[in-house]
Amino acid sequence: ARLCGCYTTITSSHYTLAFELEGSSCNSSLLIRVRVLIMTGKVAVEGLNPLFHQLDIDDQKSIDDFAAHIKKEHGGLDVLINNAAVLFMPGAPEPLELQVVETLKTNYYALKNVCNALFPLLRPHARVVTLSSIAGHLERMVPGEELRKKFADPDLTEEKLDQLMQDFVRDVKDGSYKEKGWPTVPYTAYAVSKVAASALTRIQHQRFLKDPREDIVINHVHPGYVDTDLVGHQGPLTTDQGAVAPVYAALLPANCKSPRGDFIWHTKEIVDWVNGPCPSAW
Repeated sequence: ARLCGCYTTITSSHYTLAFELEGSSCNSSLLIRVRVLIMTGKVAVEGLNPLFHQLDIDDQKSIDDFAAHIKKEHGGLDVLINNAAVLFMPGAPEPLELQVVETLKTNYYALKNVCNALFPLLRPHARVVTLSSIAGHLERMVPGEELRKKFADPDLTEEKLDQLMQDFVRDVKDGSYKEKGWPTVPYTAYAVSKVAASALTRIQHQRFLKDPREDIVINHVHPGYVDTDLVGHQGPLTTDQGAVAPVYAALLPANCKSPRGDFIWHTKEIVDWVNGPCPSAW
């Protein structure tokens, strides 16, 4: 079975993930076990005995050292869950320009850097899960039609996406971001960063379709409004409930036809990222 004895990395860790699951493949029952679970954030994980390894995703040397460690000690990766993120809560005293720069640094640019370092280590049939958010849903969050068209463009490249992020920073600096069609919610910086993370996932999905390694699948997931430090423990969902969709995406069976490159709701439902609608308010 694909995930028996697999090597899994989770960047940051807000969720207690139960990885010993019963599943089915080719109509036969199997027990999926994680051989080595490498977590980069300290969190209680009952019964899994994970390895913890330092990783500062805002530091390129730390990323490179982590990738070298994975390659040397484990040879490769079967599952990568991109979970690290920052959020300035509504009413934060920091100027919006600073919030934007710091949020994009971690939630977009560092995400790209981690992927660029770890993607070469993915084995055939690997699964990549990028934690997005309801705030990352294009149709819901970006009011400007022209901007939505740019993000939704099937030919969008990383270079064009980088330029969109630079445009956002510029528009915030000169105060024109609202009239340019960017989100106007109290967590504007976070929303744009998660829209960008989802757009990046779609780009990476297209790349994996052409990858010589067989059946590498990436999806972006809205885990729900979860009771975590990130949101000041205001979310109604437990961490176990918030782990349902990410774990589902991480354990997709070999050669599954769907979901692939999709936006997955916390109920495991596939949602149209471009046109919506969202199944629920959170």
